[in-house]
Parts: sequence; C-alpha cells; structure tokens
Amino acid sequence: MVLVEAMQVQEVAVVMVPFAAQGHLNQLLHLSLLLSARGLAVHYAAPPSQIRQAKSRLQGWQPAALHAIHFHDLPIPPFSTPPPDPNAATKFPNHLIPLWESTLQLRSPLISLFHSLSAVSRRLVVVYDPLLSFAAQEAATLPNAEVYGFHCVPAFFHLSYKSSVQDEPAQPKPKHLEAILCQSFDDCFTNEFLEFVTTHRVLPDSVAADGGLMNTCRPIEGELVDLLAEDPFYRGKKKLFAIGPLNPGTTPKGDGGRRHACLEWLDKQPPASVVYVSFGTTSTMMDEQINELAIGLQRSGQRFIWVLRDADIGDIYAECEESRERKLPPDYERKVEGVGMVVRGWAPQLEILAHPATGGFMSHCGWNSCMESLSMGVPVMAWPMHSDQPSNAVLVTEFLKVGVVAREWARRKEILPAGEIEESIKRVMVSEEGQEIRRRAKALGNAVREAASEGGSSRAELDSFVAHVSR
Repeated sequence: MVLVEAMQVQEVAVVMVPFAAQGHLNQLLHLSLLLSARGLAVHYAAPPSQIRQAKSRLQGWQPAALHAIHFHDLPIPPFSTPPPDPNAATKFPNHLIPLWESTLQLRSPLISLFHSLSAVSRRLVVVYDPLLSFAAQEAATLPNAEVYGFHCVPAFFHLSYKSSVQDEPAQPKPKHLEAILCQSFDDCFTNEFLEFVTTHRVLPDSVAADGGLMNTCRPIEGELVDLLAEDPFYRGKKKLFAIGPLNPGTTPKGDGGRRHACLEWLDKQPPASVVYVSFGTTSTMMDEQINELAIGLQRSGQRFIWVLRDADIGDIYAECEESRERKLPPDYERKVEGVGMVVRGWAPQLEILAHPATGGFMSHCGWNSCMESLSMGVPVMAWPMHSDQPSNAVLVTEFLKVGVVAREWARRKEILPAGEIEESIKRVMVSEEGQEIRRRAKALGNAVREAASEGGSSRAELDSFVAHVSR
C-alpha cells in the first residue's frame, strides 16, 4: 500500500473501488489508466490478489503505463475458495459469494485511505462499483469528496431490469423499444446473490452519488443512454458520462513480452476466418455440453480458437479445494489440428478479437466481452449464461443486429445439441445473412473506435468528466 503520508499535496485524488470479479476489475483498471494519462492522480484500491489479477490480465497497454497508478493493497479476512459447480441448475457463479462477503470488510481500510487522501488533496473523487456502495457512504462524509458510480453493464440492462423487476412505476418508453426492453430475468441470479445485493448495495436516500460513469458509447446505445439519463436519479445536477469503450481500440506492439501461442497460430490464418469461442471468467459448462460444443465446432468446418476453462475461483492464485479435468471427445485435438486450437488457460482476448484473422465470437455476452467485440467490429454468436448476459445478448442481436443467438435464454436448462451450434456458426461465418451481419459489425466497430478517438463523443465525455472533477 502506498504511504499516503509521504505523498505531496495534490489537486485531485481519484480513488477506484472495484468489485471483486474480473469484468469489474478490468474495466476500472482501464479507466484508471485513461484518467492517469490525463494527469490525474489515480489510486486503485482492492485486496492484494485482486490487484495482482487485474494487472496480470490487462491487455492493450504497455506494461509501463501501470507505473502511473497508485495501487493500495487492502486487507480482507481469509475466505473459502470452492470450485464452480458445472452441474448447478443456475449458472450464476455462487461459489464466489464467500469472496464477496469477505470484501465487505474493506470498509475500515477504505475509510483510512479516504481520510489520508482527503487531507492532502483539494478534492477527493471516489469512483465506486455500486455493489460496494458502502464506499460511497463513507466518502460522502468528507467535506471535499465527490462520489461517482461506475456501471459495468450497459444502459440497456438498467432500463430493462428496472422495468421488469423493480416495484416502481415504469418510465414511458418509445414505442419501438417497448417490446425489446421487456426481458425476463428468471435464473439470471441466485437467491443468495440477490440477498447479498439487497443487504449491502442499496444506498440510503441521504447518500446519493454526484453522477455516473458507463462503459458504453453513443454509437452503441446513444438513444438508450438518453433514456436512462431521464431517470429521476440523474435529473438535476447529476450527469451520466458515457465514456466507452475503455479498452484500447488497438493493441500495442513490441512490448517485449512473448506472444501467446494462439496469436502465432492466428497469424497463419486467412482474414476473418476464425471463430473465437470463450465464455468468460464466471461461466462453467457441463461435460455433456462441452462434448456437444466440440462436435459442433468440428462439424462447422470453420477455423476456431476455443478457450476451454472453468470459472475463476475466489482467489485465482490459491489452491482450489478440487479441480476437474474438462474432457473432450477421444483424440479430438489431433483431429482438429491445423483447423482448431484449444486453449485451456488464460487467453489474450482483446488481442484475439483485434486480430484480422478473427471473424466471429461465440460468447457468453458479458459486457466486458461485448464491448471488446463491438469495438473491434467482430460479430457475436450469443450464448448467455447468467447476470446481465441474456439482456446483453438481446442488445447485440436484436437492437444492434450485429450477431445471432446461439442458445436462446428460454432453453437455458437444456443441452444445446451440436447441430444447432454448427448452424449458428455457419449463419455468421458463411451465409448471406452472415455477410450483412459482418458488414454491420465492422461499421459499428469503426464508429465505436471513432467515438473514443480525438473529436469523438466518448472522448468528449471523458474529457468533460476530467474537467468537471478538476474544476
């Protein structure tokens, strides 16, 4: 942990308080780097293993960029790290709840950090994940502090969730959005997680954030961001900043590190010919489904990179209580050699999606993955597992029309057969329909990258946020 007492007095100190899950850690680390590049002093505060995880998995930046961030190792009590359950009826990563319960003990070290930084700063700016809203409660007690919620999900999810789940009068919606925003959230979360959220997330009426930040942009959901900004929470002085994509639109060259073997393999493939298959860091498949997916990929006749791994455990550096061998059909990897590649560990997703040989992404539709895919112009074969993913899949396939549904949410309890997997791959990769989908995805990718570039809407929003907190 940085010794705050030894630091010089600074104008503005920004403290990032991420939730303990890869997609949340990653997005706030990207934002930390963007803000530090604009001259702000940025402090990233999390448990040691979470900081190590976020730094080791960062892509799109030169390693030296991390030196500009002040990392604070905040202690939490020991917690159990059970393995994910591949046979669970609901695919939500319930095995991470011991970690999340433990992070509630961050309150005391965060208070100390906030007070120390507040004393040596003209303004303390706390950017917090709403799942750790106690950070906002504590910061709001300081006279020179401002708090901003950072949302790791799109505006579409907020609007559909509020209208489908919460017991409050629904906002009027434009006619063309009424049907698409009516989503079912059955089985998206477990009761245990909903209890955790209900108990620990809700802010009292007396504590309200000064605004919000979102990893989205106007080319993706400008109309939806405007609709969300009409929510009573944001009316008045509060502002919603749409600053995505947070991930860089290009990947750096020559950073001195050894390239992953899958990138070397991609170099040898024709342009837009490879299907990238990955279901994120919080999803685990049953053995029967893995077998069907293996067969479907092989039968499709398309080149592929398949990241075959279970969900992260609470501490990815700890010994897991038990592990399982993810079995493939006999002699599978030899049979697909030259056409397909199976990666069993961590894969450099952003670099894979940015590679010219990648032509499609079979994805769980976590928002981090969606933004990376959309920003690189790669169409999606949507296979949602839990949380915001079913809603994100609708956004990508029905609203943006830059993907197809591989597995309908209504069939979430079924084993998806190889034939249907093969069909969804071919729809994107070789059909006339797929040509139009790929064209739209490429055009959207260009627009998203332009939004984050000089003169773009996201760049302007980010600069507006920096100016606002630096005023």
